[in-house]
Amino acid sequence: MGSNLGDREAHLAFAIGRLAAVLTNLRQSTWFDTAPVGVGDQPRYLNGVVVGDTSLTARALLNRLLEIERERGRERPAPGASRTLDLDLILYGSERRIEPGLIVPHPRFRERLFVLEPLAELEPGWIDPVSRAAVSALLQRAQRPS
Repeated sequence: MGSNLGDREAHLAFAIGRLAAVLTNLRQSTWFDTAPVGVGDQPRYLNGVVVGDTSLTARALLNRLLEIERERGRERPAPGASRTLDLDLILYGSERRIEPGLIVPHPRFRERLFVLEPLAELEPGWIDPVSRAAVSALLQRAQRPS
C-alpha cells in the first residue's frame, strides 16, 4: 500500500481500517518514506505492507482494494499518476493467477524495495510461488547494485 498525495498517513490508516473488515490476523509493517519509482517527478510515497487471512477469493479481494481506493478519492487520470491511495494485491498464499486485470503474484514485486522491505519485516520466510525464493532472499537480490 502506498500514498503520495495529501495526508499520506491518514490515507493509509483509512485503508487499514477498511481492510480490518475483510482480513483477520491483520498485521502492518513500518511505514517507509520512499522516492517515486518509474513515474517521473512526483511527491515522495509512504509505503507499507499489511498481511492477513481472508475468506475472499483473490478477485473479490482485489475488487475490495479498488473500492477502498475509490472511497479515499483515488483518481486515475493517467498510468502512474500520483495517488491518495494505492492498494495492490502482491501475494495470495501460494496461488498463481493470470487473468484479465489480475496477476498474482504481482509481476513486479520482486524488484521493488518499497514492497520487499516492509514485506520482509513481517514475513521474511514467505515463498514466492513463481521464483520459489523466500522474501528475504528476494530482498537481498534487489538490494544488490546492478
